[in-house]
Amino acid sequence: MAASLKSLINSAKALTLGNSGSKAALKELFPVVDKAIDGEDCDDDCDSCSVQYPRSFKIDEDDDLYGFVKGWSTHVLVATGKTDWVRDIEDEKGSVMQAIAHAKGPTNGRLLLSASNIPTPHHTTSYCEPTTVLLLPAFTIIENVTPATAPTLLSAIISNAPTTTSPLQPVSLPPSLPVPLPEGTPAAVKDLTTRPCPHRALILLCSQRTRDARCGQSAPLLRREFQRHLQPLGLYRDLDDERPGGVGIYFTSHVGGHKYSANVMVYRRRDAFGVDRVRRGQLNGEEVLLPKTGGRDAKRGKEEGEEGDAGAAQCIWLARVRPEDCEGIVKFTVLQGKVVKPERQLRGGFDRGRGLLSW
Repeated sequence: MAASLKSLINSAKALTLGNSGSKAALKELFPVVDKAIDGEDCDDDCDSCSVQYPRSFKIDEDDDLYGFVKGWSTHVLVATGKTDWVRDIEDEKGSVMQAIAHAKGPTNGRLLLSASNIPTPHHTTSYCEPTTVLLLPAFTIIENVTPATAPTLLSAIISNAPTTTSPLQPVSLPPSLPVPLPEGTPAAVKDLTTRPCPHRALILLCSQRTRDARCGQSAPLLRREFQRHLQPLGLYRDLDDERPGGVGIYFTSHVGGHKYSANVMVYRRRDAFGVDRVRRGQLNGEEVLLPKTGGRDAKRGKEEGEEGDAGAAQCIWLARVRPEDCEGIVKFTVLQGKVVKPERQLRGGFDRGRGLLSW
């Protein structure tokens, strides 16, 4: 009886969300770790992890996860310098989030809107000054964004940006775009400017305590553990570190599914660190060497610049992530685009290189 009810609920969810007609199967969307390829310990939890969730941290372990996220075309992270916001970020008075929510949406599909803890240019949490937004999958930073410039941002930049269903081709967005604003507006904020995001990959962690206390608890703990595993590889980037390459870790507002906390979204550039095809289990004890700051990483950035920046090739959305999972997520998901525990943790995502989606 319980199984039948669960099946009916899942069918209703699928009908409500709909799909694009190109929905990939659970183990088809992203490669899954394989002991023959990735080593006998590829699905082991970290045994050196000293970080733990509180005993009261309880989540849903019964629901099927895969395929029940609503599809999106573009994703915008608004820099606020905050780690928590009012329950609905569209109600943050005077914010760019509020302006975007009340403006006409982009013409290239559904926009996923998030507030983030990315520092503001003025290094305050005030909404009275221009801020920046990070546009995905374009991996593009847009500067001088204000509530007044939000309509132009949506119509002239986001509507022309690559989407989750776009082929992996160079991003083509204007470096500067004048905005029709009232006379007397300071010249410094009359143009929206764009530049590539310097990171090779991003880890997004929901931290919105006002939606669910578990998010406020889990995000700082996971960041600490991700940092611990990224630093020895020379890949950790703090909030103000814009050296080319590396991995940025940002807190975001509600993305849905808090009962499956913690939610983790990993955006990756194509073969982000040059090791997607490395067969770790067949290296005879050799280490997988990764680029440190500069050197090979700088060369990769130069080569990609010459070819044209295509933005994110993948977004891998995981849930039920615990601190002991972070080592495997860094080692396989961030570095190689693989999933360690698909049945328990994979909610969905996209792979632009293969034209596959979870919706």
